[in-house]
Amino acid sequence: MNPRLLDLFSGAGGAAVGYNRAGFDTIVGVDILPQKHYPFTFIQADALEYLAEHGREFDAIHASPPCQFYSRLRYLPWLRDKVYWRSIPPTREALQATGKPYVIENGWDAYWDMVTPAYICGASLGLALYRHRCFETWPFAVFQPGHPKHNRVITHGRASLGKRHHGLNGWDGVAGPPDGLLRHREVMGIDWMNGAELAQAIPPVYTEFIGKQLLAALGAGEQL
Repeated sequence: MNPRLLDLFSGAGGAAVGYNRAGFDTIVGVDILPQKHYPFTFIQADALEYLAEHGREFDAIHASPPCQFYSRLRYLPWLRDKVYWRSIPPTREALQATGKPYVIENGWDAYWDMVTPAYICGASLGLALYRHRCFETWPFAVFQPGHPKHNRVITHGRASLGKRHHGLNGWDGVAGPPDGLLRHREVMGIDWMNGAELAQAIPPVYTEFIGKQLLAALGAGEQL
């Protein structure tokens, strides 16, 4: 078996590396922006347009559509007039049209727009960070890990790139080179991205965890 995965809204490949470690041999990433550090085959294109044309060529599909519509940060006074794309429903519709198993990943605040998502926190998988994410999967179910109690709240001045709840250890100075960037990479389990790419990425261990269950479903013939 040589499973092929399509990685939509790929960014610099945090999700893709996790799927590769899980056992996906062939991965193609698609993003509207150039991604010079993407570690597998990369195509710069509109993700949903590429999906409509080529989605059926793959065994499974991962999508990380933009999360700005779902972020609570959009309610900050200087962002209230911004208009963001409600990205999950059209992405789901396009994925379902292919008939292929899929995963939709998004931020913690997107749970209300996802269908029975699994929740993953970095601490659940042994990482020294929180970075909560939701994963909607179809047609297979994910056995999500336990969610340990948080023992620290990271405030604006002590977390990576100004985000909250991203680290158990504070990530002091992580936005500034060189030691901060190295620490950020270490905590994320990512050694090929720059700081801006890391801010948008998910740790590969998340999709390694999801990908193993997806591969088991593919091996069992659980396709609709």
